[in-house]
Amino acid sequence: MGLFERFLSVWVGLGILAGIGLGVLAPDAFRAIAALEIAHVNLVVAVLIWLMIYPMMIQVDWQAVKDIRRRPRGLALTLVVNWLVKPFTMAALGVLFFQYVFAPWVDPQSASEYIAGMILLGVAPCTAMVFVWSALVKGDPNYTLVQVSVNDLIMVVAFAPIAAFLLGVTDLSVPWQTLLLSTLLYVVLPLLAGVATRHVLLRRSRDAVGPFVARLKPWSIIGLIATVVLLFGFQARTILEQPLVIGMIAVPLVLQSYGIFLVTFVAARALKLRHDIAGPACLIGTSNFFELAVAVAISLFGLHSGAALATVVGVLVEVPVMLSLVAIVNRSRHLFAPPAGEPRAPGVATPVNTETRA
Repeated sequence: MGLFERFLSVWVGLGILAGIGLGVLAPDAFRAIAALEIAHVNLVVAVLIWLMIYPMMIQVDWQAVKDIRRRPRGLALTLVVNWLVKPFTMAALGVLFFQYVFAPWVDPQSASEYIAGMILLGVAPCTAMVFVWSALVKGDPNYTLVQVSVNDLIMVVAFAPIAAFLLGVTDLSVPWQTLLLSTLLYVVLPLLAGVATRHVLLRRSRDAVGPFVARLKPWSIIGLIATVVLLFGFQARTILEQPLVIGMIAVPLVLQSYGIFLVTFVAARALKLRHDIAGPACLIGTSNFFELAVAVAISLFGLHSGAALATVVGVLVEVPVMLSLVAIVNRSRHLFAPPAGEPRAPGVATPVNTETRA
C-alpha cells in the first residue's frame, strides 16, 4: 500500500478536525458551498465522490459482468441484508434506545423524530460510497457494480413502501429528483466515463489500465478526505452545540453498522464467498444513501427537525465506522477463498467455494 492508504485513518481523522475547525472559523464559506445543490444533492460533494469512484469504474470489465449470473450468492446476500434485515433492525434499535434507554433525557416528540431519521437511513442502502469501500478492500469491481445497480432498481419500488410502513405514514412522498440525480451522478456518468477511458487505454496497450488506475489512487484518497472536511464543516456548529444529542443518536447507528456487518460477514463465510465478493457485500449493507435519507427527512419533518438531525449524524459517523470495517475486512482475507487467480498464502487451507467461478 502507498503512503495515503497506509495512513488513511490518520488523514481522515485530521480531515474531521479540519472540517470542524474550518466550519467554525469560516461558516459563510461552508454555507455557500452547501447552497450549491440540486434536489438535495450537493454538487461539490458529488464531484469529490465522482473523483473517488471513477478509478474503480475504469476497472469494470463488461465481459466479466455477464458472467456474474454464475455466481449469484453474493448478490442474493446483499439484497437480503439490505431489504429484509437492515430496515427492521434499524427501526428496532431506534425504538430500544429512544423509547427506553435514553427516554429520561429526551422528550417524546424529539425521540419519535430521531427514530424516524434512523429508519430513513436504514431503508436507504448506499450507492456512491460503496465503490470507495469496495476499492479499499480490493473488491471485484464488476460484481460491485451489479450489486449497486440491482440495489438501485429495487430502491425505486421498495423504498417508499418499507419507509411508509416503518414510519407509520400513508402519504410518504419520495423525492424522485434526488434518487434519480444521485444514480445518474454516482453510477451512470462515472460508469460511462470509466468504460470510455478503459476502451482508450486498451487500444493503446493491454497493460495500460493498471498503471493508469494506480496513478489516480492518490487523487481518489484526496477526494475522500476533502469530502470528510466538507461534511464535518457543514455541521460544525451542530456538533459543538449539541454534542450530547449527537452522541445519543450515534450509539444505535454505530451498533447497527457493526451488527449488520457481523451478520453479513458470518453469512458470507457460511456461503463460502470469495474475498473480493464477500468484502463489498459486508460493507454495502452497513453504508447508507444519506442524500436520499436527508431529503426525505427534510420534506416530511422539516429542515430543523430531529429526523433531519438524525440523518445528518448518520453522515458524520459513517466514514470513521466504515474505515474501521474496511480494516477488519482486509485483515480477514485468510478466512475467505481468494479472488480468482490469486494464490492462497502457504499453510492456510482454502475454503471450498461452492459457486461456479467465471
